[in-house]
Amino acid sequence: MRHTILIPLVIGVTTPAMAESTREMDAHVHGHGTLNIALEGGKVAMELIAPGADIVGFEHAAETDEDKAAVEAALDQLAHPQEMFSFPEAANCALDMAHVEGGPEHGEHAEDHDVHDKDGEHAEDHDDHDKDGEHAEDHDDHDKDGEHTEGHDEDHDDHADHADHDGEAHSEFHAEYTFTCAAPDALTEIRFPYFDLFPNAEELGGQIVSAKGATSMEIERDAPVLDLRGMF
Repeated sequence: MRHTILIPLVIGVTTPAMAESTREMDAHVHGHGTLNIALEGGKVAMELIAPGADIVGFEHAAETDEDKAAVEAALDQLAHPQEMFSFPEAANCALDMAHVEGGPEHGEHAEDHDVHDKDGEHAEDHDDHDKDGEHAEDHDDHDKDGEHTEGHDEDHDDHADHADHDGEAHSEFHAEYTFTCAAPDALTEIRFPYFDLFPNAEELGGQIVSAKGATSMEIERDAPVLDLRGMF
């Protein structure tokens, strides 16, 4: 799967280290997600890539009502990052945008969830297919008319595009967020209720980028705090 990186475009930060770290992943490791963060002034942009197993506990196609409900609930939760990532109250950070996609497919497609926060109000858009054609890249089993592409039999609808060499299906959730913090000097750390919300998640690793440079980071379940001092 080819991941698109919107964060540098959103806040105007050049992030070669971030781009390198989020190219197509060689290994899909359950329990280990990717989180990239870019900081500029009062802007915070985040990109989260998490295995389906971390978020909903499975990666096969969501065929049953129970599985579909689990995926839908996960997408809704991921669309509210302020419940997963906790900023200091004094920083006065507000969500600007959340875009969530992926997860175990609902039969023929995964869903996109968009949340835009304007003056404290949330407007959500739940689309089965991305209007910009992102799903055409990620779901090669089906063309936009619902027909199967060459080489794929109808009996294999339950396989995602992330199959490994043994044919085991893999799926991921991909989310992008932007926040504006009125008092960035008070943004000294980020805490991660994320691990309480998703018990199968063990670690988030990636890059954090600011005007002072880029550095790698790891946040673990046992120490769910990211120190931002010195990053501004």
